[in-house]
Amino acid sequence: MPSARPIRVAAFTSGATVPGARFRVRQYIPALARAGITVTERWPRLGAFPPRAKWLRPVWFVGTLAQRVPQIGLAHGADVTWLYRELVSTLVTFEGLTRRPRLLDVDDSIHLFRDGSTARRLARLVDMVVVSSPYLADAWRRWTSHVEVLPMAVDTDLITPAPLPARPVIGWLGSPANLPYLKGIAPALADVVARFPDVTVAVCSEQQPRLPGLPVRYVPWSPAAERPFLESLSIGIVPLADTPWERGKFSYKMLLYMAAGRPVVVSPVGSNADMLNGHNVGIAASDHGQWVAALSTLLADHAAAQRLGAEARQVAVRDYSISAIAPRLAQILRRLAA
Repeated sequence: MPSARPIRVAAFTSGATVPGARFRVRQYIPALARAGITVTERWPRLGAFPPRAKWLRPVWFVGTLAQRVPQIGLAHGADVTWLYRELVSTLVTFEGLTRRPRLLDVDDSIHLFRDGSTARRLARLVDMVVVSSPYLADAWRRWTSHVEVLPMAVDTDLITPAPLPARPVIGWLGSPANLPYLKGIAPALADVVARFPDVTVAVCSEQQPRLPGLPVRYVPWSPAAERPFLESLSIGIVPLADTPWERGKFSYKMLLYMAAGRPVVVSPVGSNADMLNGHNVGIAASDHGQWVAALSTLLADHAAAQRLGAEARQVAVRDYSISAIAPRLAQILRRLAA
C-alpha cells in the first residue's frame, strides 16, 4: 500500500514557555513527523499575552503584530495552518491572512472573551475547531458545526510510576495564577495534617505559595522538575472553582498525576469530572468536609491508594498518551490537507 503523501503544517502558538503551546502542539511534533507530517512552530518573541504593566501594552501589541507578519508570510507554503488559540490574546487580528485550510486549537474558555465576539469571528475564519473537552465543543458549536474533541495528551514514556514515598505527601502542581484554588482548600489541608501529622504538602509552581501553618515543601517549577516532583507524591490534588472559565479548562495536572500512578482528589469541574466519570482513578471533593474525608481515606488506606494509582496509570496510557492521541491528530490534519 503506498505511503501517505507528506504534509507541511504551519503552527502558530502563543510563546516558548506557554504550557498550552507545549502540550497542545510542541509535544506532538516528533510523533507527527513519524507519520509524514512536518510541523513548523512559530511564536512571537514578545508573546501573545499582554504584560502586567498596562503602560507597556500598546508597545507590546504593536511589536507582537509586527513579529507575526513575516511569520505569516513564511508559512504560506504550508498545506495546513494550525492556530493555537488567537494570534494575540482575546483579539482577532491577522488570522484571516494565514493560508487555508485553517485549524483552530482551543483548550480554554476563550469563547467567554468579549461576550463571545472573538470566538464567533474566529469560527468563521477557520475550517475546523479542535477543542480539549466536550464542554468547549458545546460552546463552539454555536458558531460552527466543524468541531472535534481532542483531549490533552501526556507523555507516558517520560512520566512513569515510581514507588510511593515512605512518608505521605499531598502534592499540588500548577501555575501561580491557580494558587488561589490551593489556598481555598488550605483549611481542609490543615485538618488533614492534624489527623495525620507526618503528612507533607508539596507545591511545585513558579511562585512560592503562602500557606501559613501548613508543612509545605516548595519546589520551583521547571520542565525538569516535574518528573521528580511527581515521583515524590502520594496523592495529587486539583482544587478548582465551579465557574464557566474553569469548566473549560483541561486538567493537565490531573493527567500528570495519573501518568505517575498517583491517586487523585479533585474538584468535579470540567475535565476533572470527565476523567473521573467511569474511571476508578480518584475521589471527587466539592467542599471542606469532602476534601478532608477524601484525603483522609487515601492516607489511611495505603492499599486502596495504590489500586487507584495503578488504574490511573492504565487510563492515562490507554486514553491520554501521545501514542493514543497523536494518530487522531494526524488524521485531522490529513483530512484538512485533502
